[in-house]
Amino acid sequence: MTNQEIQTEALSRARNGNSLINLPTIFQGFMEKGIPQHDIVPRVNVLTFHAWKAVGRRVKKGEHGVKVITWIDTKKEVDNGDGTKETKHSKRPWSSTVFHISQTQEL
Repeated sequence: MTNQEIQTEALSRARNGNSLINLPTIFQGFMEKGIPQHDIVPRVNVLTFHAWKAVGRRVKKGEHGVKVITWIDTKKEVDNGDGTKETKHSKRPWSSTVFHISQTQEL
């Protein structure tokens, strides 16, 4: 995958995700960094490193984000034993870091 494809996919996952499981972690993590709760809007002003690059911003040097757990789709080809192969789809956990817009700057 090219960098552009990685960034586009990261932005799509960030904006179109429907999981709410990380919301308490995101709010708590950024409030501990001094960002008021009303300024924290996940999927709008809280995105991953690559998602920020996709929208023309970069994370400032030395900034530390908030770690969250996401689920990513995986594919694996499995031999059925009769000479045919089947693609198995599953999900697995993945650790990611999100950053608030105040931790970024325009490219």
